[in-house]
Amino acid sequence: MSDPRSPQAPRLLPDAVHQAVRPGTAVVRLETTHDRQGVLDGAWWPRSRDIAAELPALITALTEYLGPVTRVGLDVGAWDGLPTRMIIDGRVVHIDPSVVGDDTVLITRGERDLFSLLVVPPHATPDAARAAMAEAVRAGGVTQAGQLLIDTGTGRTAPET
Repeated sequence: MSDPRSPQAPRLLPDAVHQAVRPGTAVVRLETTHDRQGVLDGAWWPRSRDIAAELPALITALTEYLGPVTRVGLDVGAWDGLPTRMIIDGRVVHIDPSVVGDDTVLITRGERDLFSLLVVPPHATPDAARAAMAEAVRAGGVTQAGQLLIDTGTGRTAPET
């Protein structure tokens, strides 16, 4: 059995990160079990739909704990100015435009290790974001991302003003 503190062993985000949910912060929360049996592996609450502004912070946080991220799958219609690749922290990260849904981002570590993260809409209130993120990381959770946003009152689109 390998030492979980070894630089080559994947690590999970520390519990303190889970408490840092507030507007204007890129937040990632990953399931804290190693078996990853739930539908979602975590959640991300970007500040905006500007992928060039938001993705670097997410990739930097994930890389520190999971190792190099090679690909990101995003819904082409949900983000402003979606490029095909970005250089983040000196590494090329390929962007796969798809129709995965604006409520999900797919992260690939290495060649095939895939993580599915709920995307909490930027306009979400802190309480709704916390509730959605907590549900996203519930061990063994079977609720799909879109339904989870509805159930927590987070909503997929910004409210009409």
